[in-house]
Amino acid sequence: MPELPEVETIRRDLQECILGVDIAKVVVRLPRLVRGNKNNFIKNLQHSNIVKIDRIGKLLMFFLDNEKVLLVHLKMTGQLIYQKNKNTIAGGHSYGSDTNIYPNKYTYIIITFIDDSELYFNDMRTFGYMELIDKNNLEKVTSRYGIEPLRDNFTLDNFKKVLHNRKTTIKAVLLNQQLIAGIGNIYADEICFAAGVLPDRSVTTLTKDEINLLFQESKKILKKAIKYRGTTFSDYVDSKGRSGAFSKHLQVFGRQGLSCYKCKKGKIQKTKVAGRGTHFCNICQK
Repeated sequence: MPELPEVETIRRDLQECILGVDIAKVVVRLPRLVRGNKNNFIKNLQHSNIVKIDRIGKLLMFFLDNEKVLLVHLKMTGQLIYQKNKNTIAGGHSYGSDTNIYPNKYTYIIITFIDDSELYFNDMRTFGYMELIDKNNLEKVTSRYGIEPLRDNFTLDNFKKVLHNRKTTIKAVLLNQQLIAGIGNIYADEICFAAGVLPDRSVTTLTKDEINLLFQESKKILKKAIKYRGTTFSDYVDSKGRSGAFSKHLQVFGRQGLSCYKCKKGKIQKTKVAGRGTHFCNICQK
């Protein structure tokens, strides 16, 4: 699933190319990927333009000039691909089996701009969604999200409040979007490793120093992942269809059975914590 760094990379890319450009046409090929009425969705998107792109956690928010907000969640396998000149797409507009050709058979929503550029919403497993809401209802949506490592509300005091009296594992807290927004399975494992804390540690056993390290590493690792444009294992690509390069910098995630880069003695192990595959070094992490 694209996590905060991947979604933020897409946000930054799209902000450079689609702001202020009128939407000429919207095609919805799979209506269930649109929350709400499909016809109203199309009607309100067409002939509007995007004035701002924001994000909270893993949710993208496109602010339109008609006081509507387009919400986009990529979920497990969603992609947002921007094509400046559709005439240069390999294979033209045929929906072939090659997933590197855009649009393809997994392209379910196409937004065409007045300059003939296009934005494709692809989703192999179709768990993602688009939703158009009134701007005055946005607070209801954002209130579901907790503090976020790239926002001002992510302070050490707020982080401590989130952890206070939690009778669960630290990984479960890091994954809970209502407590801390944007961190998913990959970065939860990387943050725990960097802080020297086993992901299955009970929150109540964490020391002040460990809490401080978890707080600092949450910000540090997510910023570094954005610098390298996210992590690609299978489906994630940025808005130009390119893979993220942070996979080369992962310390534990996806490295089960391999030697630990840090201690050189232990091998990265994999277990299940909070219902998710979890990677760790039992020498470096306590």
